[in-house]
Amino acid sequence: MLVAAAVCPCPPLLVPEVAAGAAAELEPLRAACDEAVGAVLAAGPELIVVVGTGPEAEVWTEGGAGSFHRYGVPLVAALPGGRAEGPELAPSLTVGAWLLGRAGVTLPTHACAVPADAPADRMLGLGQGLAGLAERVGLLVMGDGSACRSLKAPGYLDERAEGYDAALARALGAADTAALAALDPGLAAELKAEGRAPWQVLAGAAEGAGLTARLGYQDAPYGVGYLVASWS
Repeated sequence: MLVAAAVCPCPPLLVPEVAAGAAAELEPLRAACDEAVGAVLAAGPELIVVVGTGPEAEVWTEGGAGSFHRYGVPLVAALPGGRAEGPELAPSLTVGAWLLGRAGVTLPTHACAVPADAPADRMLGLGQGLAGLAERVGLLVMGDGSACRSLKAPGYLDERAEGYDAALARALGAADTAALAALDPGLAAELKAEGRAPWQVLAGAAEGAGLTARLGYQDAPYGVGYLVASWS
């Protein structure tokens, strides 16, 4: 059963060593992520599952690790409670593993990568399955909002992006599983909102769990929507 979830964005710049001179700019975002992860731990889960996008569907149950070498930083982040072996974690999951390591998590931890274009019904079903992995499951859901909030954004400026992120913030801040389940994969792709599939995994996992939510952060510092929420 799902007892708590943290929703966090997954830009590599969240890691100070990667951000370098710009590290201070994202300190409020890091603090919000730390608080959200802390709320999951406070709920007393016996298993943590990290969910994020990846090039293909893949699951890590015996540990795993990812690196930030592609960004010129000799830093490795490993899932807690397992061996740092096997296929490398997808980038979104690597940031999630870094957040868990930063929080000192030692609980058994699984990770699940889902394609950004995965069908909504499949993600909802996956979430239900993840919630049934243990009596008390905590999720760390990694995903960015739209990447079209400004002229310099990765996806350039799209006038629909601000409204999309605002609606997403309302859903995440109200534990509105129906609104998350109804997110349109086509629109998400057009706005480069890569968190859509992971958020729908959350919607499936939280269905009927009676969780309440709090939105801890909402901004678009680099033209990309970053949102942090706690469900418990």
